[in-house]
Amino acid sequence: MTQPMPSNKLAKNTLLLAAAAIGFAQTVLFAILAPLGREIGLIEVQIGAIISCSSLTLFLISPLWGRASDRWGRRIVLLIGLFGYSAGTLVFAGVFQAALLGLLAPLAALVLLIITRVGNATVMAAVSPSASAYMADITTVEERVKGMGALGAATNIGSILGPAIGGLLASISLLTPLYFSVGVTVAVAVLAMYSLPVLPKPTHTSAPKKLKYTDPRIFPLIVAGVLLFMGFAIVQQTIAFRFQDTFGLNSTDTAKIVGFSLMISAASALLVQMLVIPRLKLRPFTLLRLSMPIMMIAFAILASGETKLQFMSAMCVLGLGLGIAGPGFMAGVSVAVSSDEQGAVAGIAGACPPLGFAVGPLLGSYLYAIDASLPYWFSFSCYLLVFFFTLKFKTRH
Repeated sequence: MTQPMPSNKLAKNTLLLAAAAIGFAQTVLFAILAPLGREIGLIEVQIGAIISCSSLTLFLISPLWGRASDRWGRRIVLLIGLFGYSAGTLVFAGVFQAALLGLLAPLAALVLLIITRVGNATVMAAVSPSASAYMADITTVEERVKGMGALGAATNIGSILGPAIGGLLASISLLTPLYFSVGVTVAVAVLAMYSLPVLPKPTHTSAPKKLKYTDPRIFPLIVAGVLLFMGFAIVQQTIAFRFQDTFGLNSTDTAKIVGFSLMISAASALLVQMLVIPRLKLRPFTLLRLSMPIMMIAFAILASGETKLQFMSAMCVLGLGLGIAGPGFMAGVSVAVSSDEQGAVAGIAGACPPLGFAVGPLLGSYLYAIDASLPYWFSFSCYLLVFFFTLKFKTRH
């Protein structure tokens, strides 16, 4: 049901803050996970397994939270996700702390890190579908692209601040950014609890509609979305290894330069979403089609580059492409279905990044162990397939 409220500015701003908080928390982790994992004796594939297992959990659980938001309400599901993410991150950081102090052997630490991260992901999966569905409820179809673009932009603002602040806090300790992100997320959760309006109950009395990934209205977008996020996950997981091994950096310096690179990427995406997307009158699938060659250029630079400037330039270009692709994907799946399926489709769309991140980190780490450039050429090939896929797809969205 899409029923814009008479005064929804406060609701929109609260959703944007929630998206920014999650963007902050996620990019802080990606900036420090690789060097932190190596500090406690984990190898590349083991570090990738932590993200892959949690992302697989997000993929499986996210649609359930989307339908739960249809039944229980967007607000309560969003709050469960925010508070749950905060609590889970504290436990996750505690395991890392114990391993750094020598209280846990590497293998025991790996098992506990996977278990705690999976538990964290189970509740964290509530944030994306509930926020997207809430935004869909308070915007008209005509405003949908701008609304989803605003959520993406807010996430990118958090993604900019996360690596920047995380890089500074890593000078204190590699775990300090995680503890700081908990404080940020709790603060936003408390704000949402008191300021986010409760939406009217849906008028339909039947059970929330279920959607399948193979629903012909959204299946082409789902395929493109999974491959899109898988390629980006490969970069996020391996870029720290690339910097550390190519330039012989220690853990702290690696966290700083990776944080700065992720900040550049997110800033580029934000610039596109704020200045370009609102002015384009292109269909969602056309945006995806436009973004693929841009990101393929970034992968080629990451594979063949030899300097820090080249790697950071590639991250900038990658951010530009993602800034175009993200709103196209989210708006495309939203406008493809009816108003009373928004919670369900938000859950499915929210599961696409986790599915990509379930495969990408583990695959990227394995390919990196074979050859440092291989993950990026593989991603290049995947995006080339998506590009040809979008060319053959008849534009309905």
